[in-house]
Amino acid sequence: MDDNLREKFATISVATLATALFKRGLRNQVIQGVHPVQRKGRNMVGPAFTLRYIPAREDRNQLVEFRNPDHPQRVAVETCPPGHVLVMDSRKDPRAASAGDILVTRLMVRGVAGVVTDGGFRDASTIGELDIPAYHNRPSSPTNLTLHEAHDLNIPIGCGDVAVFPGDIVVGDNDCVIVIPQAIAEEVADEAFEMTAYEDFVLEKVKSGTPVIGLYPKTQEQFTEEFAIWRQRKKR
Repeated sequence: MDDNLREKFATISVATLATALFKRGLRNQVIQGVHPVQRKGRNMVGPAFTLRYIPAREDRNQLVEFRNPDHPQRVAVETCPPGHVLVMDSRKDPRAASAGDILVTRLMVRGVAGVVTDGGFRDASTIGELDIPAYHNRPSSPTNLTLHEAHDLNIPIGCGDVAVFPGDIVVGDNDCVIVIPQAIAEEVADEAFEMTAYEDFVLEKVKSGTPVIGLYPKTQEQFTEEFAIWRQRKKR
């Protein structure tokens, strides 16, 4: 992923990105029911690397499966490229964990940019203390083998009712996670970056007592000049 693109996304909220995507007709890009294990105060940004879970079947999912060096969950942890985000389709079912603190620690050490599941994490309090953004539905202690079978790597998946294709750009902030189609990532970043500057200007004006009508959205030209002066002063 281009460093300049990564840096832009690092400064943009999911809410602003959602608006930029809505302008392009994309209404359903925020992963539903997924929140930070612990807020990090910085954005998670990276291309998606995916893992799909299917319903577990008892004859295929005993603890011995974890001894298999080709177990897809373990392979995902060891092959997700640095700078990418591991996104897991856990069927929106947090009753069994998608991963735990050991596997997420391994992702952190390998330089992975973050991890997302529409299920749950075990050892969530420990994961929250790690220096890697992690997003899930809620804590879950049972191992994934009780309900989920890790099956496919780096294929299109559904996560929290959002289609995620390998290479899509995944951005998470202190609230939630959004998926940006790879083909339009650069134009969305450019527009949302400009939107962020204007929204920061608007917030400053509103805090000083300015009404929002005509300001947000900008329909009064007086704010065009004021915004230009503000940007010059703020070096934005």
